[in-house]
Amino acid sequence: MSLIFRRVCSSLPRFSKFAIRSFKSLKFPGESLDSSASPVLTHGIHVFQCPDEVGIVAKLSDCIASRGGNILGADVFVPEKKNVFYSRSEFIFDPVKWPREQMDEDFFKLSKKFNAMKSVVRVPDKDPKYKIGVFVSKQDHCLVDLLHGWQDGKLPVDITCVISNHDRLPNTHVTRFLERHGIPYHHLRTSIENKREEEILELVQNTDFLVLARYMQILSGNFLSAYGKDIINIHHGLLPSFKGGNPSKQVCSFALYNGCQNCHHYSISNPPVPDFCTHLTVRLCWQAFEAGVKLIGATSHFVSEELDSGPIIEQMVERVSHRDNLRSFVQKSEEVEKQCLAKAIKSYCELRVLPYEVNKTVLF
Repeated sequence: MSLIFRRVCSSLPRFSKFAIRSFKSLKFPGESLDSSASPVLTHGIHVFQCPDEVGIVAKLSDCIASRGGNILGADVFVPEKKNVFYSRSEFIFDPVKWPREQMDEDFFKLSKKFNAMKSVVRVPDKDPKYKIGVFVSKQDHCLVDLLHGWQDGKLPVDITCVISNHDRLPNTHVTRFLERHGIPYHHLRTSIENKREEEILELVQNTDFLVLARYMQILSGNFLSAYGKDIINIHHGLLPSFKGGNPSKQVCSFALYNGCQNCHHYSISNPPVPDFCTHLTVRLCWQAFEAGVKLIGATSHFVSEELDSGPIIEQMVERVSHRDNLRSFVQKSEEVEKQCLAKAIKSYCELRVLPYEVNKTVLF
C-alpha cells in the first residue's frame, strides 16, 4: 500500500508541470503563441440606413471580413411595409491592415451601392470625442451629474462650455469644478425680447451637438436652423404627457416647504402662478403628488421647433407611493432625470440612435 502511495505522490509534480506547460501552450481563436506578434485589435462601430433590398447584410459582412475584421455583434431592423433597412454593427479590426482612411472609403462605396440615407463609422479609441456645449438654468442636478460623468470617463464627450441664463457665485461647487478643469462658463441673461441667440451661436459653433441640462428657455426655430446639428433635451415627465409647463393649471408649491424667490408672495389659499418659475420640477412634482400617481418619469428627446415634441431617445420611470412626501418626490424626479439624460447622451455617442419615420427613433 505504501509503495502505491509513493508512486502516486512521485508522479504528481511531473503531472503538475505537464499541466502548466499544456495550458500555457493553448492557442485560443485569434490568439498567437507569441504575444509580442499579436496584432493590436481596435473596436469599430458602423450604422447604416438605406432602402431595403436583398443582400445588404451579406455585403456589410463581406466589407468587414474582406479587410480582416471580425463582427462582434450586429443589430438589424426592417419595419414592416416601410421598405427601409437599419443596422448597427460592432467589429474589431487591425488598423495596420485596415487603415482609417481605407475604412471610410470602403463604407462610402457601400453606401453609394445601396443609396444609403445614413452611413456612419466610428472608431472610439482613435476618433476625437464628441464636443458638446451644455445649457443650464438654475437647477444644477443634471449639470453636476454630466460633469462628474465626464470626469470619470463614463461619457465619451468633451465639454467645451457651459452656458446659463443664471449667474453662479464664485464659491459654488459648479463654479469651482469648471474653473479647476478649464471649462468656460458663460452667463447670458436672457429675456422674452432678447434671448441672445446670436451670441450663443458664436459660443457653440465648434460643437458636435448640444445638451439642454434643464435649460428653461425655448430655442427659436431660427436658432435650430442656424445651428443645424442635434440638440438633446431632458424633460420632467413621460412625453407626450406633461408637455411644457402650463402655469394656469399647475401650482408652484415650492413655498410650501422651502420658500420661492419668484412665488413666495402668492398665498397658498389663492395660488396664481407667475409666467416663469425656476422651480418647474417642484411644481410638476406637486401636481403628481396631489394626483396620487404611482410612477414618475423623465424623457430625453431631440429638440424640434414644436415644444417637447422631438423624437424620443430615452425614457425612464421611478415608482412612488403614498409614503413619499413632496421632498422625496423631487429627489426621485431629479435622480431619474440625471440617469435618463446620461443614458441618452451615451447612446447617441455610441451610434445607437437612428431617425425613424417623421418623429420616431430606432434605438439599438
